[in-house]
Amino acid sequence: MAADAVSARTRLPLAAWIGVLLGAAVMLTPLLWTLALSFKANSALVGNSGAALTPPWTLANYAAIFGNGQTLRWLINSTIVSIGTTIGVLILCSLAGYGFARLDFPGRRWLFLFVLVGLAIPGQAVILSQHQLFAWTNLHNSYPGLILPGLTTSFGVFFMTQYMRAIPRELDEAALLDGASHWRIFTRIILPLTVPAQSTLAVFTFLGSWNDYWWPLISVTRADMYTLTVGLAAAQMNYAQTSGLGYLMAQAIFASLPIFVVYLIFQKQIIQAMAGTAIK
Repeated sequence: MAADAVSARTRLPLAAWIGVLLGAAVMLTPLLWTLALSFKANSALVGNSGAALTPPWTLANYAAIFGNGQTLRWLINSTIVSIGTTIGVLILCSLAGYGFARLDFPGRRWLFLFVLVGLAIPGQAVILSQHQLFAWTNLHNSYPGLILPGLTTSFGVFFMTQYMRAIPRELDEAALLDGASHWRIFTRIILPLTVPAQSTLAVFTFLGSWNDYWWPLISVTRADMYTLTVGLAAAQMNYAQTSGLGYLMAQAIFASLPIFVVYLIFQKQIIQAMAGTAIK
């Protein structure tokens, strides 16, 4: 009976279901349209994109992607940059969060406030000085040049600091009485307790780095160092030189597959973060 009562309270009314279905249809229609175009021969789409709704369909556009070394190269570049940025952010933000949340040192509060100021400064405001710095160090058109700017995330430091502050300090005190060092406390006690926060931060960092367009567009000038977002945009801007609309749509679908896989793996953490329950 109790289960039936809970089910009745949480059941959506018919109007809400209709609204949800309409919203889902609005969001899914562009994706389905893109998917249909990607399976259509380019010659059939010339002058009539509506031909995507009728057979025959083909996998030729996807076969052409695997036959094009540039697209695979851009995919590899995006993977290296996104994974490198994610690992770096997790390491740096976890260490900084532990320092701000669990250690006492002179100037800790002012230094933390200085980090928080970074939340109010848009990346575009420092783009000129950042570009000049990387030019002086000859890091443009390189993986370090694409990864390093993504490691300076005030949000990640703030996020990990707040999460670690919620962990009881009695754990540290008990470990110190047993003779454990701060490094051992960090790696053996605190870090395992922050896995949910690290998962959430990793997902958002990976997605942000994968979809980043601004900095790779400025930093990279060689086509072989393009990330997927910049490479696909360059191909679309040179539409007249591409193989056709179906091929462009196949590239867009291909580029979104890793994001879809990441979402399937970490969907629980993403939903928790969106619901505001990741930080307990």
